[in-house]
Amino acid sequence: MIDTKELRRTSGARTVFVNELTNGILDPAAPMLGPVADGGTIVANTAPGCWGPMITPQIRGGHEVTRPVAVAGAEVGDAIAIRIRSLVVTSAATASGNDKPMHGRFNGDPFCAAVCPQCSTEWPPTRVEGIGQTAIRCAKCGTDATPFTMTNGYTIAFDEERQIGLTVGKAEAETFAQDAERLMALPDASIQNPILTFAPADLVGVATRVRPFLGQLGTTPSKAMPDSHNAGDFGASLGGAPHIYALTPEELAEHKTDGHLDVNTVRQGAVLICPVKVPGGGIYMGDMHALQGDGEIAGHTCDVAGTVTLEVYVIKGLNIDGPILFPVVDDVPYLARPLNKIERLRARALAHKHGVQEIEADAPVTFIGTGSNLNEATANGLQRAADLLGVSVPEVMNRATLAGAIEIGRHPGVVRVTFRAPLKLLDAKGIGTFARGLYNL
Repeated sequence: MIDTKELRRTSGARTVFVNELTNGILDPAAPMLGPVADGGTIVANTAPGCWGPMITPQIRGGHEVTRPVAVAGAEVGDAIAIRIRSLVVTSAATASGNDKPMHGRFNGDPFCAAVCPQCSTEWPPTRVEGIGQTAIRCAKCGTDATPFTMTNGYTIAFDEERQIGLTVGKAEAETFAQDAERLMALPDASIQNPILTFAPADLVGVATRVRPFLGQLGTTPSKAMPDSHNAGDFGASLGGAPHIYALTPEELAEHKTDGHLDVNTVRQGAVLICPVKVPGGGIYMGDMHALQGDGEIAGHTCDVAGTVTLEVYVIKGLNIDGPILFPVVDDVPYLARPLNKIERLRARALAHKHGVQEIEADAPVTFIGTGSNLNEATANGLQRAADLLGVSVPEVMNRATLAGAIEIGRHPGVVRVTFRAPLKLLDAKGIGTFARGLYNL
C-alpha cells in the first residue's frame, strides 16, 4: 500500500500557508518553508513593503517579505511559473510620500545599514513614542532614529470594497496614527513600525482607484542580499558599499533574481516566470501596493498588507536570468495585443494581396529588464528576450516597435519589454501554453 503522507512529503504539499516574514535579507542558506508541490498552491499574508520597514531600523533589507517557499523538483537552471490567483488588500488605510534619507543615521545605505545617531547601535530596535516624523525612537537611548522622513506625504483611506482610495486631512491622519497597527492590518509576525504613525497630510481630497499588485515577487538569489536590492537598479548601490551586504557588480549580476520589480502589471490573473538560482527556487513575496502609476515616480506608493494566493509550476531547463511576464490582456500595450477577428481578416486580405504565404502566429510576452538606469534596463530586457528566443537584439527591437512597447516598470531602472513573439518560439521553450490560456489563442 502506498503511504500517501510520505509521498506528499517527498513530492511536496498541495498547499503551503505562509505567515512568516524575514528581516529583509534574502539568504539562500536560510531554511525555507515547504516544499510545495509542482502545481501546488501558496497562500500568504504579506506585510506592507516600503515605508514601514524603512522606518524600522531593525529590519535590515528595506522591506519585510515572506519567508521563501521551496518548490519540489525545482533545480538550478530551471524556472518557476507563478500564476497569481488572487490579491486582496487587507489594510483600511496607509500613508506614503517622497523620502528624505536622514544623514548620520545609516552606514552608506539607509535601506539596509541603519545606525542610531546617538549610541551608534547598528540596526537598532526602536519603539514608537507619540505620532509624527520624530516618533521612532531608539530602544536603547531614546533618540529619534528613523533613517527616513518625508518631504511631501499623504494619508489615504480605502472604502470597504477596496476599490477607491481618498487622501484625508491632518486631523483624520492623526486619528489614524493612534490606531495604526489595526488600520494597516499588520500580520502577526510583522515587526515594522506602521507608517500611519507619521500622519502626513500634504495632499488632501485626492481620490484614486485601487488596483493591487505585488512589488516583490520572485525567487531567492544565490547569494545573501537585502530584499529591496534584489534588482539591477537598487542593487547597484551595493557596489563598493561600506556595510556587510556589499557586492561587486559582477556578483550582483550573477546572483540576483530581480524579485524586487514594482511592476504594476504583476497583479491578479498574470503569470510571472522566475529563474531558479538555488535548489527549490525559494518563492517569496511582499510589498503589496494598493495602486501605482507606471514608474513609481515618487519613489513610493501605497504600501498595504494583504492576502495572496499563487499557483506554481516548474519549467525544467528554461535557464533564464530574470523574470518573464504574461500580463492580463487589459495590461498588454495596444500594439502588442492579439489581433481580433476583424483585424485577422484584414491581415489575411493584405497577405493575399501582397503574396505573403503565411501570417505569423504570435502572442504577447513581457521581458523584465533591470539596470542602474533606464537605458541599461532597456538593453538588459532586450538582451534577455533575444537570448531566450534565439534571435538577435535588432530583431527584438523591431518587434517591440512594430507590435509592442517599452514601458517603465520602476524609475530609475526597471523596464518592461513587451512584444508579440512567435508562438512556435514560445512553445519551444515550454511557455506557449501560458499565452494560449491567457489570451484565448
